[in-house]
Amino acid sequence: MARSHLLLYTHFYLTLILLANYIYLISSMALWSPRLQRFLLNNNVSKIDLKRTNSYNSNNHIIMRKWSREGSPRCCSAIAIDAPSSLSDGLSGIRWGSAKLQGAREEMEDDAVIVAHNELDGFYFAAVFDGHAGFSSVKFLREELYKECVKALQGGLLLSKKDMNGIKKALQEAFENADAKLLNWLDMNGEEDESGATATTLLVGNNMLFISHVGDSCAVLSVSGKAQELTDSHRPYGRSKVSLKEIKRIREAGGWISDGRICGDISVSRAFGDMRFKTKKKEMLEKGVVEGRWSEKFVSRIRFAGDLVIATPDIYQVTLGPEAEFVLLATDGLWDYIKSSDAVNFVRNQLREHGDVQAASEALAQMALDQYSQDNVTIVIADLGYAYFVLIFLHKRKEGLSLFYVGDRRTDWQNLPVEKQNFVYEMIQAFATIGIVSFGIWMSSAASF
Repeated sequence: MARSHLLLYTHFYLTLILLANYIYLISSMALWSPRLQRFLLNNNVSKIDLKRTNSYNSNNHIIMRKWSREGSPRCCSAIAIDAPSSLSDGLSGIRWGSAKLQGAREEMEDDAVIVAHNELDGFYFAAVFDGHAGFSSVKFLREELYKECVKALQGGLLLSKKDMNGIKKALQEAFENADAKLLNWLDMNGEEDESGATATTLLVGNNMLFISHVGDSCAVLSVSGKAQELTDSHRPYGRSKVSLKEIKRIREAGGWISDGRICGDISVSRAFGDMRFKTKKKEMLEKGVVEGRWSEKFVSRIRFAGDLVIATPDIYQVTLGPEAEFVLLATDGLWDYIKSSDAVNFVRNQLREHGDVQAASEALAQMALDQYSQDNVTIVIADLGYAYFVLIFLHKRKEGLSLFYVGDRRTDWQNLPVEKQNFVYEMIQAFATIGIVSFGIWMSSAASF
């Protein structure tokens, strides 16, 4: 009896696997249709009923476009005044898109800014911020961090000189100065003393890209459709070189890691703000004793030798070649649920479908929530496909001067093939699975007789 029950359960389980594979094959064949792909992509965007209002910030030349949806998370974008959505700016031709969506969090603590290059000698500035324990730090940084960068870069003079060491040193100084001012502002104004924020910024212009990174957001560059991750997350857990380095630094500063969190509290090791891990470490320990998180005996053994959370950025320099297509900045609400290669493929297919980088940004943010992202999602896309540089030279002839067109960097999104999955490989896998399962069903049936 027991043997017959076991065979019955085995037969039933294998049948379910077989049915699942048949369904997968049918759905794969259907989704392979380019017409259906276009329908799904367009439907994914059109179901969002967006209502827009604009507000202008005269201090830093930023337009904040706020979006809302009936009965769903708030979506908005931040676009520079001289770089309207999905339009090139004329000379550099970079097109911008930006979107924010609130996930399951109680508050929307993310933000994004894009600033025109009127103060940085032909360079754009853009950033994504991911706040925690309140919005105060992001509120401060979205204006002040850019100002500190302009000041440290001497109004773009270092950028024009291409002084790479000087540029990196200046950006590090800008981040640390912005953090010092934020800590003072939080303390003086009685703001949320546990507030903090990560930040990932870019400076792009003259075929150069500089990424400054603090925290667990990420910057990805699409090069001929291949995703190049430009940053590493600053987190106090994991086995990566960056994580191990962060853990070592925290322990040397007198801190400890509990359940992947610094002092059992915060899961990011570099951030702006977070006074309790910088200027108010003693108060943090005292509060922990009162709340019963640790004992006085434990606290008496703690000797801090530095800040547990720091705002020193990792800085990356990239020379943009003709294959560079776009840069994607996004908070961890995207990357924790969508692989960088999938995000790049999605954006490329969106641009091929309609060429609208703003719509592509909004659709990508929505896709993250559709993948059950529980976090807020903020995205900035810099489309370099229109940053083309035409080389022209003069040739003297008897009849006069002639102009010769040599080449450019413009991406023809409309004629770009849709990035497709390896259909043949996946079909072979599916048929092999069906064959193995069918053989198992036959064997279990034969054994029952």
